[in-house]
Amino acid sequence: MSKQKTRNTNKVQTNKSKDISNNSKEDKPNKNNQISNNSNSDTPDNKEVSNNNNEKINSKIKKLNVTLAFWVALLAVMIIVLCALIFSNKFESITGTIRDDIIRGAGWFYLLTIMVLVGVCIFLLISPIGKIRLGDPDSRPTYSTVSWIAMLFSAGMGIGLVFYGAAEPLSHYAVMAPEAETYSRQALLDAFKYSFFHYGIHAWAIYAIVALAIAYFQFRKKESTLFSVTLKPLFGNTMDGKVGKLVDSLTIFATVIGVATSLGSGALQINSGINNLFGVPYNFTVQLIIIIVATGLFMTSALSGLDKGVKTLSNLNMIIAVILMIIAFIMGPSVKIMNTFTETIGAYLQDFLRMSARTGAGDADQQAWINKWTMFYWSWWLAWSPFVGIFIARISKGRSIREFVSCVLFVPSLFSFLWFSVFGVLSTSALESNLELAKKPFETLLFETFDYYPLSGVLSIAAILLVFSFFITSADSATFVLAMQSQHGSLHPSNKIKVIWGVLVSAIAAVLLRAGGLDALQNVLIIVALPFSIMLVLIVISLMKELSYERQQMGLYIKPKRYPDKDSPFRSYETDDDSDE
Repeated sequence: MSKQKTRNTNKVQTNKSKDISNNSKEDKPNKNNQISNNSNSDTPDNKEVSNNNNEKINSKIKKLNVTLAFWVALLAVMIIVLCALIFSNKFESITGTIRDDIIRGAGWFYLLTIMVLVGVCIFLLISPIGKIRLGDPDSRPTYSTVSWIAMLFSAGMGIGLVFYGAAEPLSHYAVMAPEAETYSRQALLDAFKYSFFHYGIHAWAIYAIVALAIAYFQFRKKESTLFSVTLKPLFGNTMDGKVGKLVDSLTIFATVIGVATSLGSGALQINSGINNLFGVPYNFTVQLIIIIVATGLFMTSALSGLDKGVKTLSNLNMIIAVILMIIAFIMGPSVKIMNTFTETIGAYLQDFLRMSARTGAGDADQQAWINKWTMFYWSWWLAWSPFVGIFIARISKGRSIREFVSCVLFVPSLFSFLWFSVFGVLSTSALESNLELAKKPFETLLFETFDYYPLSGVLSIAAILLVFSFFITSADSATFVLAMQSQHGSLHPSNKIKVIWGVLVSAIAAVLLRAGGLDALQNVLIIVALPFSIMLVLIVISLMKELSYERQQMGLYIKPKRYPDKDSPFRSYETDDDSDE
């Protein structure tokens, strides 16, 4: 460093001496020559200052220790947000048209893809492959089963259940029925059956496969926690290059857009709840305050780490959710709720395959309903799968594949079925007293429903607390995942990157809420689901290829013949020479 400084100093002195010599050769230098000479004499100093500034900037960038995917995703997010702000109406119209075209044109592909995911999950449950652990053969789970389920559930569907729990069955029954006439007995049964369908096994199969692939390569293959790594069995070390960075950039981009829209929607519902309960104005100022308070809380939680922040909040979420559901069950028509739950489970299982492949071919009304609801949900879950999958993978070390798939697939699904049964029966029963309830906005409908039952104030307060808690947990989880993806898949990302993403996501939600750009952002997220669905097909092929290779290496049929050595996983995409190195 000292030599470099000496060389730079010598250069400056040499240039200055040349300038003095040149000036002295002319007795009467003209004004232009003087300016030219002066500017030449200043150039090295300017360059040195510029170089020093560049070095400082580069030093700060290096200290962030972020990948190229971080900058690419950040640039893409800024461009999309600016478009949503500057050209709000036109941008929403264009993205809405693209979204509708994709849903209409690729709907069949989404249905087939998710059916395959469900089939793969069932295969893993009954196959000897299910014995393989997500980690070394002797590793055990880091978190208790209760805390683990609470965390994966809070990250996966928390706010969505509260938002749609009362609204979706009511909409299917009284506004736009999936198959039968509205207000009919069949429409009521279909309302619950399709609510179960949208939040049940199919949705969690998407999360299960993505999370399983990431956890398997992370803990079993000793790879980094990056989405791109799961494709190595197909494309090898290509995924360590620019193509892999592009995949990881898309993951970060989708996560930012998804969380921003979720925060905006959560702020609207919380504002609606306190407006209904306490008469607080329903406007942007209140919603901005909600976002600021929530940001402070989830950043505090994020900085405290998984073991303290997300784990504690997730357990609190489940406690509040169970208490709210029990009180609603007792205050509502309990027998009707249990009858609905039991009958709908039977109808759901009976029509499982038919609903899975239903496109509404030949019936325009049914196609319209499928595009509005089923395809919307499938697109939404696909777009959210990288974020939720990476988070679930991060907390799942030590569990066997069979345990992992069975818990992720069935436990949250069963809870969702109970939730829709309770709050769906409350809303559809309240409709008998006031048909205008069907016209209420989704964000207010839950609180409007509570008004028809005892302890409505208690139910509303519990619901507001639950939305707020889910709000914080989802943002907390997303901040953690974004920081992981920005820092080479680190399991312990820096707090500085968490703060950057936390503030940025909240700012995007607030700005777009003010400008009315949340719908456009939601359209973008659904559009992103198309490339993710293609990537998901490749991930399934890649995962099954690697699992099959490991099964053969272990001689895993009923009982393994041999296990991999510790820190020396079986890798199909590395040659023996590579592994020796």
